Amino acid sequence: MSSIQIDRLLDTVIKLGASDLHLTVGRPPTLRLHGGLRNLQTKILDSDDMVSLMKAITSERSQQELQEEGGCDFGFAYGDAARFRVSIFRQRGDLAIVCRQIPNRLLTFEQIGLPEMCRELIRRPRGMFLVTGPTGSGKTTSLATMIDFVNANLDRHIVTMEDPIEYYHKHKKSIVNQREVGNDVPSFAEALRRVLRSDPDVILVGEMRDLETIEAAVRAAETGHLVFATLHTTGAAKTIDRVVDAFPQQQQNQIRVQLSTALLAILSQVLLTRVDQPGMVAGYEFLVVTPAIANLIRDNKSFRIDSSIQTGKRFGMQLLDDHLWALYSKGMISAEEMIDKSKNPGDLRDKVHRLGRTVGRAEWDMDDSDMGDEKKGGAASKSA
Repeated sequence: MSSIQIDRLLDTVIKLGASDLHLTVGRPPTLRLHGGLRNLQTKILDSDDMVSLMKAITSERSQQELQEEGGCDFGFAYGDAARFRVSIFRQRGDLAIVCRQIPNRLLTFEQIGLPEMCRELIRRPRGMFLVTGPTGSGKTTSLATMIDFVNANLDRHIVTMEDPIEYYHKHKKSIVNQREVGNDVPSFAEALRRVLRSDPDVILVGEMRDLETIEAAVRAAETGHLVFATLHTTGAAKTIDRVVDAFPQQQQNQIRVQLSTALLAILSQVLLTRVDQPGMVAGYEFLVVTPAIANLIRDNKSFRIDSSIQTGKRFGMQLLDDHLWALYSKGMISAEEMIDKSKNPGDLRDKVHRLGRTVGRAEWDMDDSDMGDEKKGGAASKSA
């Protein structure tokens, strides 16, 4: 039986523009392409294949971590073509590998559709800019685009803390130092503790995982630094609640006051499969902290934030569901995709019904090839 070459698999990922490569025992190598899974027409992987594929890309140090911890994560450059973020873990006694492609090319604001107001906000000398959304929603790409804009247009010292480093930034007008957690520094909290001594202007915290990291990030934003950070939350109001809830009860009032002054904006995003052409499009919720919204945060009235976003359009604010509806109305995404990724699915389903269209469960169960035409119209020919 011929052995499977990791190089050929990675070449295929790059050629087809897939986001991930999944390798696991009992299944052929599988790509995630435009949001869906596609098997490659090669042999089904066995335990030996998995061990040799793992050894082909994993350093001694990471192999040791895999042995001791049952899993490891790292990034590596695949020539000039791309970088990959790799997660290797044990399952049922065998290995499984997921390689996520990180394009070498940094994208522009226009290419990923970031709200125009982001440009103005990231010129500010201090404050916190949060980018949130589920795993795989493009947070890293949005942050890389914003960091690249600062790097190209402003003279700043930018320090990033990432696990692992994904996009590599060259020094342009700014100096960019990128610290990899686990490699250059033991933890996000430790990196944040030390960063303030290195005269930074802009700090990127790859993930606010624990109370200590959140506290340090807020403090850095208060003391005159522009801090970018990510959280796995959907929606602006939920993000504020999540940050506040990370603190013990007796500190929650204080953190609300700190957030109301330190927070600049929250960009919450989801990634959607397009129906008008192959590929993905991002749906955004965008909150800009105005004095009125700062008051809501301070007074623990986050439940009123959504209606303030609705009335804050002149500041470039938008609710996620409004953006999803706009994408659906332009024929870019299907009704099902819009409703799946929305915050208030019932409301959007009613809006679809008012157009005289139906959102049918029946068409979800069909094969992709059967549903091309029906999905394009965003309407099912069958009734719900």
